[in-house]
Amino acid sequence: MKSKSIYLLIFLFFSCWKGHGQILSDSTTLSVLTMGPDQAELYSAFGHSAIRVFDAKNNWDFVYNYGIFDFDQPNFYLNFAQGKLYYMLGVQPYDRFDRAYRRNNRSIIEQVLNLDSVQKQQLFAYLQWNAQPENRNYYYNYIYDNCATKIRDVLDTVFEGMVEYDYSYVTQDLTFRDLMDIYLPEQPWGDLGIDICLGIGIDKTATGFHYMYLPDYIEKAMDGATIKYNGATKPLISEKRIIYQSKPEASQASTITPQITFIVVFLFFGFISFKDLKRGQRSNWVDVTIFSVVGILGWLLLFLWFLTDHISQYNFNLLWAIPAHFPIALFLLKKQKPGFIKVYFMGTAMILGILIAIWGFWPQNLHDSLIPLTLLLLVRSILIFRDLSQEVS
Repeated sequence: MKSKSIYLLIFLFFSCWKGHGQILSDSTTLSVLTMGPDQAELYSAFGHSAIRVFDAKNNWDFVYNYGIFDFDQPNFYLNFAQGKLYYMLGVQPYDRFDRAYRRNNRSIIEQVLNLDSVQKQQLFAYLQWNAQPENRNYYYNYIYDNCATKIRDVLDTVFEGMVEYDYSYVTQDLTFRDLMDIYLPEQPWGDLGIDICLGIGIDKTATGFHYMYLPDYIEKAMDGATIKYNGATKPLISEKRIIYQSKPEASQASTITPQITFIVVFLFFGFISFKDLKRGQRSNWVDVTIFSVVGILGWLLLFLWFLTDHISQYNFNLLWAIPAHFPIALFLLKKQKPGFIKVYFMGTAMILGILIAIWGFWPQNLHDSLIPLTLLLLVRSILIFRDLSQEVS
């Protein structure tokens, strides 16, 4: 007997001994639930996945949900900022779960797992064990460990080597970021935030296996999946049904998009820059404000890179959000400015010029709405260099 099978027997025994387990009836169904997106919030824009255990004879109908977190956990906000937030497996009655998703007009699709009575009991025992307070917590990760990947990983743990997924839905080379973008047309500011804060790690081309970090692709992979048992291969899903079909709703997308916002910002400060050129005097407050704000953002990106477990390493946005802008910008307030300031802004202008020239060719997909902001930084850097050069001469 394989070691995994031994562990599963231990899980089953432990669950029953603790009083939290039960023996399922022959009519029990275990199924994967896929809930549609909700554009009201960024975190719900990608959909959701869970497992349902329905045993009518024993009056057992519960959902095992890996998407639960507790606001009361110690150091919640610090853990959230550092990417060390605990999520957990929660268990709740199906009727309550169903009502919540219907109330939010989110579709519910159920895929019944094609398991025999022994396999059902094995999977149920593992879920019961996993739901114990000492076992239920895990570190959440956007793309490698979330509510969807947990479904895949649980099945792979319980039925080690038996489940094979159908990856025929992969018809083009898409990155993790590309896949996220599919779900964000109504979340332009959320999309921008993701593109600024998450680094090159999500610009890797995703395999069919990795597509399954999104609930829709868990559903697609399950549709064509097979399971091997006692020398026979059979479809993993025996039945698929739509429990609730969401109703069409008006778009909730904001009309004030990042593109519009940054174009307006560029035009406003561009006009000031034009006036500065004509009158031969630079508006110092503009430069102190813009470069201080951008520099503070750069420090945030450095924090995400080095001090958190988010997927934010190697972030090319630091080429325009240069942390040194703050406090360097504060030196512009001094009457006698240090000599290195002129060199600094000359170097900044060169970096920004190269960044814009090859914007679409960086290994990280930089958000196009940032081009006007980067152009503005370039223009103001040139004006600062020109101004300081005239002061020296």
